Amino acid sequence: MKSKKLIPTDGGPMAWASPFASLKDLSVGTTPAVTSPSLDPKPTIPPAPKKNRGRVDILRQTAHRGGKTVTVVTNFPGVGPDEKERLRKAMQKVCGAGGTIKEGRIEIQGDHREAVAKILADAGFRPVFAGG
Repeated sequence: MKSKKLIPTDGGPMAWASPFASLKDLSVGTTPAVTSPSLDPKPTIPPAPKKNRGRVDILRQTAHRGGKTVTVVTNFPGVGPDEKERLRKAMQKVCGAGGTIKEGRIEIQGDHREAVAKILADAGFRPVFAGG
């Protein structure tokens, strides 16, 4: 049988600890400084040496996609699949869109050429807008 906790009625002190006791030290109007790496508004761009790593073409395509626009990044000179995957993830975070890697090209859903160009320039590539 569960024992009941009795509250004294004779005016004596209660044996109870407030869950908010640790908050009494905070002054009114201030908030505690909480930093969380998961809430960082700027996504991390893959680290890359700051040198000219070659020309990369950025295309906008709608053909064979039901009228949907896709940003395609092609002609990666000497870039492995691991780095393409990191670049794709960074592009998806910044653009807030889906994306994939097909046949060595990075495809991002929607027209995000300017954002993709900035990510590639920060990674050391020379982005060039090609096509229409």
